[in-house]
Amino acid sequence: MPAASDYTAAMDAAKAKHATRFVLGTIFIYAVGFGIIMPVLPQLVVELGDVTLPEATRIGGWLILTYAIFQFVFGPIIGNLSDRFGRRPVLLFSLAGFSIDYAVMGFAPTLGWLFLGRAVAGTFGAAFSTAYAAMADIYDEKDRARGFGLIGAAFGTGFIVGPAIGGIIGEFGTRLPFFVASGLGAANLLYGFFAFPETLARENRRPFRITRANPLGALLKLRLMPGVLPIALIYLFWMTAQNIYPTTWAYFTQIRFEWSLGMVGLSLAWSGAIMALVQALAVGPMVKRYGERRNAIIGIALSAIAFALYAVNPYGWAIFVIMAATALAALGGPALSAMMSRRVAANMQGELQGFLGSLTALSAIAAPLLFNPSLAYFSSASAPVYFPGAAFAIASAFAVTALVILILTRRAEPETPAG
Repeated sequence: MPAASDYTAAMDAAKAKHATRFVLGTIFIYAVGFGIIMPVLPQLVVELGDVTLPEATRIGGWLILTYAIFQFVFGPIIGNLSDRFGRRPVLLFSLAGFSIDYAVMGFAPTLGWLFLGRAVAGTFGAAFSTAYAAMADIYDEKDRARGFGLIGAAFGTGFIVGPAIGGIIGEFGTRLPFFVASGLGAANLLYGFFAFPETLARENRRPFRITRANPLGALLKLRLMPGVLPIALIYLFWMTAQNIYPTTWAYFTQIRFEWSLGMVGLSLAWSGAIMALVQALAVGPMVKRYGERRNAIIGIALSAIAFALYAVNPYGWAIFVIMAATALAALGGPALSAMMSRRVAANMQGELQGFLGSLTALSAIAAPLLFNPSLAYFSSASAPVYFPGAAFAIASAFAVTALVILILTRRAEPETPAG
């Protein structure tokens, strides 16, 4: 195992190994649950709402928005709870809620139940911040980008399995993927209950204060940490652009290329495979050679290029080529997270990750308000010009904005290591 924190070094090696496995497994399960329903969600909305696919695009945007609002509110709360009580109880409780929620959505008789399910999923989805905080406990500063890269790899692997399974079994029923996700969550909960040790040392815990357990409170506290907020602004713009995928991809590819559920799932699986490979194999060596800042620049720049190409690409097969050609875009997330993580104390890692969870949710609130109406309007019969790629053009502009801010932002301290 890579160099670890003092607490991890004192842990039994087997326990440290189980902790890492469980955290990565949890991210994997969440990614599978998120990805497994993406191919079928448009058709389920069409069925429950009795609407056309372009109309379902708008409703799908509101579903994403519901998820994001609850994640925005609960991200700092869950992050602060994990700083007070430890990572283990928070992650186990969240997994239980995840499993129950997906089962409920599988039985949803109306659109209202889907919205309720998305609200509950957003609440428990905020546990992503605790998973990141646990990895910050396990890895020391110089290896933390690699640890976050492993989380990205786990998410990417889940995004291989999830959409692929969802696209295949979705052909047998639009509700089946929800039940599969629920079962996977329950299985990981059982494993974690017996195998996951606490990663947060007692001396690094701090009291829970509601004044800090909210996005504004976290912002006021973290503004005192040199160099955090400029990077947080970059992260917000970049994540808004990245949210083009969960908000519109399944709708965009079916409208633009008339893809089947299987093809939608295959494209998402291909994207996940590329993400997993880059974040598992390239993040560590790239950060060691070029530093976190340069990796962030590379990742954001390639994201902007990819979005622009999707906007104008007329061929379905070219999607797979674009994904492969811009694979190093996956460097951006771990690099930005590591840049901020190094700037806060050990007893604030959960708070930082909760704050980042709220930023991610804030970007997910903005995304469906920007992207889904653009896709729905420019793919409708009333549009002055048929241009389904309009949403990706907007995403590219957001990525370019993040890139410009990053280039103009001065380094708060030397890179780790120097590039």
